[in-house]
Amino acid sequence: MAGRLRAPTGRYGGKTASERQAERRRRFLDAALELFGGDPGYRATTVAALSEAAGLSTRQFYEEFRTLEDVLAALHLQVNDWAEEAVLTAFAEAQGLPLAERVTAIFRAYAANVTGDPRRIRITFVEIIGVSPRLEEQRLARRSRWVDLICAEADTAAAHGQAAPRDYRIAATAFIGSVNGLLHDWSAGWVNATLDEVVDELVQQLLAILRPPGWDAPTD
Repeated sequence: MAGRLRAPTGRYGGKTASERQAERRRRFLDAALELFGGDPGYRATTVAALSEAAGLSTRQFYEEFRTLEDVLAALHLQVNDWAEEAVLTAFAEAQGLPLAERVTAIFRAYAANVTGDPRRIRITFVEIIGVSPRLEEQRLARRSRWVDLICAEADTAAAHGQAAPRDYRIAATAFIGSVNGLLHDWSAGWVNATLDEVVDELVQQLLAILRPPGWDAPTD
């Protein structure tokens, strides 16, 4: 039979069917973060192993997901949502600060969220790569959201005379590539620097994009 198995309905143990389903899904995603983001990794994990780690049955797995790829897709979105939430909170708190301070606060929030758990880095930058065209499309779509966010901030800064007016999409896309690569390499121990030094370097790169040589801020 195509599709997932039908989950039971009704109230049991004081919880509704939807509450039990949400709890099962959370347990599967928590277990996936541990196995996909740690040892043995997504490609070496089986449905049986994931179900055992979640303390659930394989039948319950198929009530929530069709394949392990579905789990990885959901986990990748969740990890990105956590980072995006941290960034949007920093955005709100940094309103009114000078551009350099605002950018620094935002990137510190992003870096702290992503690097605070090595499993999240592995999900975002390693395990998602090369799995399938579907997940590659999802990865690029989420990266595009980060590009949109940077472009929006750049446009706002330009409107206030704090940055050069221009189309920032290409530059923002290149910058996101730098962010992903540097944070991955730093987390893997290939960059001999503190996280603050990494963030400072990224901030300087972004400020150089926003305020290129030869551009002078309006004096009025």
